[in-house]
Amino acid sequence: MLMEGPVCLISTDSEGQLSVQKEAKDILDGITSPVVVVSVVGLYRTGKSYLMNRLAGKQRGFALGSTIESKTKGIWMWCVPHPHKKEHTLVLLDTEGLGDIDKGDEKHDTWIFCLAVLLSSTLVYNSLGVIDNMALERLHYVTELTENIRVKARKGSDEDESAEFMRIFPSFIWSVRDFTLELKKDNRDITADEYLETALELKTGSSVKINNYNLPRSCLRNFFAERRCFVFRRPAADEDLRRMEELTEEELEPEFLKQTQEFCNYVFSNTKPKTLTGGRTLSGTVLGSLAEVYVEAIRSGRVPCLENAVEALAQIQNGRAVEQAMQAYLTEVLDSACFPLDPVQLSDIHTQAERKAVEVFISISFNDAQQTAQLDLMRKIQSEYECFCGQNKNQCEIQCGEELREVFAPLEEGLRDGTFMLPGGYRKYRDTVLRLTAEYRKRTHTLFMCEEVLNEYLTEKDERGKNILAADQYLSQADQKMEEECLKREAVEQKQRALEEQNRQQEQVFRDQQRTYEQHVTQLLERLERERERAREDTQRVVHAKLNVRKRSSSEMLTEKHLSTEPVPVCFHTYLCVVLTNALFSSRSKKS
Repeated sequence: MLMEGPVCLISTDSEGQLSVQKEAKDILDGITSPVVVVSVVGLYRTGKSYLMNRLAGKQRGFALGSTIESKTKGIWMWCVPHPHKKEHTLVLLDTEGLGDIDKGDEKHDTWIFCLAVLLSSTLVYNSLGVIDNMALERLHYVTELTENIRVKARKGSDEDESAEFMRIFPSFIWSVRDFTLELKKDNRDITADEYLETALELKTGSSVKINNYNLPRSCLRNFFAERRCFVFRRPAADEDLRRMEELTEEELEPEFLKQTQEFCNYVFSNTKPKTLTGGRTLSGTVLGSLAEVYVEAIRSGRVPCLENAVEALAQIQNGRAVEQAMQAYLTEVLDSACFPLDPVQLSDIHTQAERKAVEVFISISFNDAQQTAQLDLMRKIQSEYECFCGQNKNQCEIQCGEELREVFAPLEEGLRDGTFMLPGGYRKYRDTVLRLTAEYRKRTHTLFMCEEVLNEYLTEKDERGKNILAADQYLSQADQKMEEECLKREAVEQKQRALEEQNRQQEQVFRDQQRTYEQHVTQLLERLERERERAREDTQRVVHAKLNVRKRSSSEMLTEKHLSTEPVPVCFHTYLCVVLTNALFSSRSKKS
């Protein structure tokens, strides 16, 4: 759905209660493609909204404030086509500025931060100046994530909680605005990423002061597997910053524009679709429901739990998936079918309709691990197909009946006026029946149920034929007996034709059932493989991040130890002599 500008996704009332807005939810419900969600958080008046407008490719959109007041309230949403990923939607979430003095509600800020984390593929934290201890202390919300977010309803005693958070949390970008320092360390140039990692280095020790120093750094290192940093020069002079929405690119600092473009390119190329546990990719529809589940938990005084959210989403989405898939199936059949039809034609229509229904189901369904919803869909489609087959059969019978009455009208007239009761009348009766039967089959050979309708009619006339045969004095007893045998043989053949007609219909239905099963299995396996692949990627990402954390920790400990120990100059030759002497002494001691 094309949006000309942002709308409020999660609002805050005068009592501080959060709620999902219907307009935004309706927009998300219309997005069945995967969504890439980028949220920006940070202290108020730090220029968060400008970055989001640039990601949307617009000069205006999210409100830019030029006063000390926070402009954005709650969480605002802007959905635009993803510029790099086809059939993906980029969902931009601009959050209420944290630390607004007029608001004075620290818990409210915490929930806004938690919602941004839970809903995002990439979380952008925006700040001014430099990344120092004060900047990290202002990011204290990250230290409260474990208190306000749960991955599982029941935590196991041996589970690595940080690994679980790493698996579900978004990638993290620290955006430093109005950065004036040189990126140098120990007289060498460093990248912005190295600047961030240097700021996140831990101190050794266990004092309260050191623990407080390390806490936000440890949380960022342990919770966010992917971390990047972008620094931005001041975009313009102070007097021009008040009208940022009006400034053209020519009026902005070239270096700032270059840094902004690098930031946007990275986000477009590296931010992945939003997923939940198990690599399940979210559509806009699921994202809207997820926001409702989390907000309802917060309103009810509960801690948002990912496991519970997945279960709630499964109930909501899978019921909706079956309903919309059935609607797609029925619409396709009713638009394409005009009864009566040949069973093969109806089967082709059913196949096409079912394919569309499965596509709709796959795009909407969520966490149908036991295939309960998919089996329900299969049963409902099969039930509807059997109803359509029954309707088609009835319409075929009606049309065949009309053709039969028209074709056999001369026979009925002869039976009424007694023409066939005269001597030689049976032969005339038989010739009329055979001639009209051939004419009827010529008219109805493409219609299903033509043989069944004919069989019922001839069976009904069987007794009349026998009476005409018995009354015909022109035939001898031998002729009559031969004719009786002929009638029996033709009756058996006609019943066989009708039976074969029914068997073809049943075989077609069975083939359709088999193909339906195979189609559902194929779709299911493809989706499971995609989810497994994404889960493997998440696991590898977490393992890689954990190894990096341990590597950095070991390096920091060695550095700290090196700095705290007075270096003793020893030449390599002397060092080697000492090592060999100690080894020799140890060997002699063991022998003695």
